[in-house]
Amino acid sequence: MENSFKDITNRMLTFIDQSPTCFHVIDNLKKELAEAGYTELHENEEWDIAPMSGNEGGRYFVTRNDSSIISFRIPRKDFKGFYMIASHSDSPSFKIKENPEMEAGGAYIKLNVEKYGGMLCAEWFDRPLSVAGRLLVKGENGKVETKLVNVNRNLLMIPALAIHMNREANDGYKYNAQNDMLPIFGDNTAKDGFFDVVAYAAGVKKEDILGHDLFLYNRVEPTVWGANNEYIASSRLDDQECVYTTFEGFLNAGDSENVALHCVFDNEEVGSGTKQGAASTFLKDTITRINMALGRTDEQYYTAVANSFMLSADNAHAIHPNHLEKADPVNRPVINGGVVIKYNANQKYTTDAVSAATFKLMCEKAEVPYQCFTNRSDMAGGSTLGNISTTQVAVNTVDIGLAQLAMHSPYESAGSKDPEYMAAVAKVFYEF
Repeated sequence: MENSFKDITNRMLTFIDQSPTCFHVIDNLKKELAEAGYTELHENEEWDIAPMSGNEGGRYFVTRNDSSIISFRIPRKDFKGFYMIASHSDSPSFKIKENPEMEAGGAYIKLNVEKYGGMLCAEWFDRPLSVAGRLLVKGENGKVETKLVNVNRNLLMIPALAIHMNREANDGYKYNAQNDMLPIFGDNTAKDGFFDVVAYAAGVKKEDILGHDLFLYNRVEPTVWGANNEYIASSRLDDQECVYTTFEGFLNAGDSENVALHCVFDNEEVGSGTKQGAASTFLKDTITRINMALGRTDEQYYTAVANSFMLSADNAHAIHPNHLEKADPVNRPVINGGVVIKYNANQKYTTDAVSAATFKLMCEKAEVPYQCFTNRSDMAGGSTLGNISTTQVAVNTVDIGLAQLAMHSPYESAGSKDPEYMAAVAKVFYEF
């Protein structure tokens, strides 16, 4: 599959708009992989894999929980190591609870939700919202089946409390997730209708729904903005921007002496400690099975891991125009300034001198600018995938991302030029 990087920003925004939840991210990646000639493998079946031969074979992918995916490509000759890029499919949101409908004042039906991840709560108010995710339903053969669902219309709203009823709202307010953040579904005539709406959107019977993983999402469409169209805004830039741009680099990369893996894990926003998270055995299981399926020994597996490299790709903070004091005095990433290399002395990021030096060479080869991020020394930052995944597969890793504003808002901003930079260096990485 050969794509020009020229219009990658528009393709990425379309992808994000069509991927309201982690399940849709994986489903959309699977469709692109199938179109590019990749074969799906299943963890509960034996793997029959082979290196590339001509334009045939050597291309595979496997999913876990329908919310994480590892795509990989076997080189034409015996490989030296595993070259991996890891990003995450989830974003902060609100998850629909069991038995979600609640009556309010005899005038409204609202939905009972709980926070997923650490979001900026205030930004969720007074926006058109909807619901998407997956349903588990009774199939015709008596087995449980999974159905993706997206109620693709303006369905919900979380109303802000008027300033007249909260005079201190602009002086700082601590939001209570149970009291303040519940969305309106309809008036009192909407009672018992939520799962009718969801079932209709999924094309299933309401009585066949056995379980659900449903999330709120912002309905405001992605856009390009700024005096010279230099910015983009969208939901879920963290981390679907890295997911999509590195995926294009993966698909467009040429031959290499290493197994190329593109990894997208779920649940990074809640610590990654799930069977499909970066702390799980998913990556280790996959590369171990690759090694076994190709008839290689345990010793060859360990030498391959020692020759491996990972890019942990998760977005970074740009300097904020109204809060320059929140940035480090010297390491101050800017939007459209290139790929950000992230450092932390306490290893919240895995970057060290060795991995950073190697990645800088890759950027130079790709003719892509790079910049550095560190937190202020008196301010704690977040962690990401790299230091979590290396507890299972210990490889040289560098933490990178693209600079953005309003991280963990339901509508974030970044640069229109940066996606091309990330895709270009990802392609070089897989060919390195």
